[in-house]
Amino acid sequence: MERVQGLLLAAGAGRRMGMPKALKTDPDGTPWLRRAVEVLRAGGCGDVTVVLGACEGRSAPFAPDAHHVICPDWSEGIGASLAHGLRELTPRPGAAALVHLVDLPDVTAAVAQRLLTPRPGADSLRRAVYEGVVGHPVVIGRGHWRPLIEELAGDRGANAYLRRHHAREIECGDLASGRDVDSPQG
Repeated sequence: MERVQGLLLAAGAGRRMGMPKALKTDPDGTPWLRRAVEVLRAGGCGDVTVVLGACEGRSAPFAPDAHHVICPDWSEGIGASLAHGLRELTPRPGAAALVHLVDLPDVTAAVAQRLLTPRPGADSLRRAVYEGVVGHPVVIGRGHWRPLIEELAGDRGANAYLRRHHAREIECGDLASGRDVDSPQG
């Protein structure tokens, strides 16, 4: 069975939230970072790498069993964070990465499992879709890492690349809403 690396993007400042989302906790005290790492692990990822930025390493204790890296150009946007994370994964074993975001509270391991079935290969591109709306997590096969890194910049993520390369859309609206939380009001 091919190994899949988990990649959690949690580098942003969370301006609308009023703080970095990597430092947020649920009302019951569960750190968002820990919950998101657990989604990747329980969903089938062998290792999880967390890309941090605005909070530097202050959130690392929330998920001590994950590998934490600081993206030096995190303030440029999600494209910079994704490129940094994929570069970090390159020397590690694995046919694909499952990319998840820290601010998706209702996305569970069941979504990750659906995206990883059947097990992705190096040429795989898959994305979660919620009632027809594309979202995260996203599976990016190793064969796409280098060309994707070359075109990622600033706040442009992988969306255009995924569309152009006809990423397989996997409906997950029966499992979650896929809605990200960008402000304290939700």
